[in-house]
Parts: sequence; C-alpha cells; structure tokens
Amino acid sequence: MLKTPRFTVALCLTLFALVAGCSPTPKTSISTSSDVPQVSGNQPESTANNEVAAKNQPKPIVALSPENPESQTNKKVEEYVNKLDGQGFSKDLQGVWIEANNVLLANHRGTIPLPAASVTKAATSLAVLQAYGPDKQFITEIGTTGPIQNGVLQGDLVIQGGEDPFFVWEEALAIGNILNQKGIKRVTGNLVIAGKFYMNFETKPETAGDFLKEALNSKIWPAEAEEQYQTLPPGTPRPEVVIDGKIQVVSTPPASVKPLIRHYSFPVAELLKKMNMYSNNFMAQMLADAVGGAQVVSQKTAEAAGVPAAEVQLINGSGLGEENKISPRAAVGIFKAIEQYLKPYNMTIADIFTVTGKDLGVLESRPLPPLLVIKTGTLNRVSSLAGAMPTKKLGPTWVAIMNFGENQDGFRNEQEVFLKSLLNNWGAVPTSPAELNPNPQRKNKTSSNEVLN
Repeated sequence: MLKTPRFTVALCLTLFALVAGCSPTPKTSISTSSDVPQVSGNQPESTANNEVAAKNQPKPIVALSPENPESQTNKKVEEYVNKLDGQGFSKDLQGVWIEANNVLLANHRGTIPLPAASVTKAATSLAVLQAYGPDKQFITEIGTTGPIQNGVLQGDLVIQGGEDPFFVWEEALAIGNILNQKGIKRVTGNLVIAGKFYMNFETKPETAGDFLKEALNSKIWPAEAEEQYQTLPPGTPRPEVVIDGKIQVVSTPPASVKPLIRHYSFPVAELLKKMNMYSNNFMAQMLADAVGGAQVVSQKTAEAAGVPAAEVQLINGSGLGEENKISPRAAVGIFKAIEQYLKPYNMTIADIFTVTGKDLGVLESRPLPPLLVIKTGTLNRVSSLAGAMPTKKLGPTWVAIMNFGENQDGFRNEQEVFLKSLLNNWGAVPTSPAELNPNPQRKNKTSSNEVLN
C-alpha cells in the first residue's frame, strides 16, 4: 500500500462573516503538496488511541462553590461590572468567573447561564475529544465500479464519506492527481456519493459532489479553486479527470465498488485547533453532529465540568444564536476538563485553542494580552471569552467573561483593559509555561492519502 502525506501546512485563508457580528470562518485554509505517492509502512494513529481514549475518560472536574471568593480580585470584578452598568449595560446581564490553583478568586453571576456565542465551541471540543480522542482521523474512501482502459474508467467513481469536516479544495486536488497517476483521465459513469461526504464545509451531498467534480478537472475550476491552487508548492500537477455522468447520491455504496484511495483527515486535535482559531461555525456543527448533536454536547460537557446540567444549555455546536447559554463557571470547568483529558497524551489546551500573539485566526486583530490560551465569542449582542491566562504570581489563571447588550466593541475593549489590569497585579510571563505550551510533536500532524490498489 502507498500512502501520500501532506507536507505543506501554509495557511492561506479566505475569511468571511456568516452573519453580522459573528466570528469569521475560513473557506479553505491549508495548502497541500502534489501528493506524489511514497512508500510508507506507517498507518494513521486512530484505532489504538481511540481505545485509549475510551478507557481513560477523566473523572469529572469538581466545580468550585460560588461562595466566598478572594476579596481583592472580586472587588476588581465588581468595579468592572459596575462600570458597564454605569454605561447602561445591566450588571445582571454580565457574568465573570476567575480561579487559580483550585481557589475561587472572583464570581459575578458566575453560575448563571448566559449567551456564550463561540465559547460554545469549547464545549463541542470537549465532547469530540471524549468521543474520539485527539488522534482519530475521519476516513473518506474513493473507489471504482469498472475497469480502467486507455485512461478511461468504464464505470462510476464512488465516494464514501466519513464526516471529514475539513475536506476542502486542496484535499480534492490531491485526490485528482492520484487518479491521474492511476491512469484515470475520464469517467464514463457517474460521481456516486454515499455516506456523509462534506466538501468546503458544505454538508448537502449534491453540493459537495458538485465541488468535487469541479476540483477533479482543472479545466473547469472556479476562481476559488484556482486561488487555492496558487498556494500549493510550485510544480503541483493540475488534475484532469473528466466525469461524463451526473452526481448520484445513494444510501449505500454499490456492491461492485473496488476501493482505490483511502483519505485520512487531519487528526481530531488539529481539526479542533483549526475550528477554534478561525471560529469555524460549519466545522463546529459537523463535529457536534458527529457526536450526537447539541443535547449530547450539553450533557457530556456539564458532567465533565462538574456543574449542574442547567449551566450548559446548547441548541447547536457552533454558538450561533443567543439561545446557546453557558455559565462562566461551566466555561472554566470545560477548559479544565479538556486540560485534564489531554494530559495523558502529553498535550495541553494550547494544542486545540488559540495562543494569543502566536497563532493565526480571528484573534490576530484583538489587542489581548499575549500568551493567553483562549476561545472568544461574538454575536450582535454578545461578547464572551474563556480560557487560561499565564501569570507570575498565580501560574495559569482560569477566566471566563460573558457580556450581553448592544455594546459589542465596547465590551471587547473593556475585556482587554480588565485582563491587562489583572496582569499588572499578578505579573505577565515572558514565555508560555509548560501547562500552556502546545506539544511540538504535533506540528507535523496532517491529512494523508493511502493508495489501495
């Protein structure tokens, strides 16, 4: 068997807003190589690690009592929310929870669920890790139903989807080049789609199939495919696979299908990192659906965070909609549960969340203190954040802030000022501590293609 690795990881993003006030999401973002097959005996890390994940589910976090926070920090929080109240934004609609070393430092309505926006994606991340582990890879299989003669596949090209949330133009171009290398330049039959095949964040199989059909034949590429091709290494071939037939969606693959290529997605941890850095709503919903939907995510994350179920109320996995509510205490608990879950894998929360000042994504334009490991959320009337802040005095300090009201930019500015004031008291660190540093061995984790026949 031959396996083609992706070995270029250059981010070239096309950002767009899904709705007014939402975090932008990337259309496609990772460039790939020409995917020339190379002999490799290595297999994707998924099955064994999934078994480890199932056996080593962490014990639920013991949530702190909301009573008796440390007075000095709590006073600063009260000053923060009173300032907002003075600006016309009721302090009853703001929530803050801060703790460090298992000690409650501040609590303002910290156990009240409030609109969380994209902090919801932290809950989705935890549920996905619990279900799959960090190394699970989603598999898409490509097969044929007829012989290949003189460059022509006399039959159908069959795609068996496996819920890969990051199958984008670059993935498809690599598949097209492999098909060319296998001698296929034309398909007389249909492009048959079976299973849950997604492409370019489109879940409708007919639309995903149309994207794939275009991607396989460079002569009919839309402008976006051409744009993504320009990010690939010089000399990457342009695939030419002409499909004569139509897009055919079936419930099960044809019995006569012969497997040809097996595509492995990025591992779960790397998928979550991309989802969180760019706050990709489509990926979040796909992954939430894969583990059972919003209600499953709500239940699993509340249990893991050690909070009552009422503190995590979700209607989707992305955070779109004010009905997605998480208490600040639960948001901190979710991050702590993820930290605990990742420790046996020698990983930290920085392996799946943005590190400010280091990572690309939606936080590049925000003047937040550097080295925070954080997830933010934005809707028209919501600004939220949760994560860990490294400090000299206290070490990693867990913070969650939920703001609600017609004051998006103002809330952001006040959050930034407030966090910097906390750092002035506790001391900023020059480099990320080990607990908030990503595992460097994961830099080369990527997607790949295995040629079966």
